[in-house]
Amino acid sequence: RLMALAIHCQELLRTGQITNQSELARYAQITRARTTQILTLLNLAPDIQEEILFASRTVSARTLERIARSIDWSDQRRRWRRLRSHYV
Repeated sequence: RLMALAIHCQELLRTGQITNQSELARYAQITRARTTQILTLLNLAPDIQEEILFASRTVSARTLERIARSIDWSDQRRRWRRLRSHYV
């Protein structure tokens, strides 16, 4: 659900319905830090985002944030595969 929320927030910012992260935090009634955590998920490689959106199992937001902090999509994919192997 957080991945879908991150995408929705991105769209609100992109279209100008919300002007910045502070306004987004007020709108969503969450802290700015939590807003940043959610938006960090947008740094994930697109194929990982898609898998998360359609996954039947959930992964903790904290785990996903750790993966998303890497700017290297190849590294993200390695970490994601390793994580998925624990769920199989």
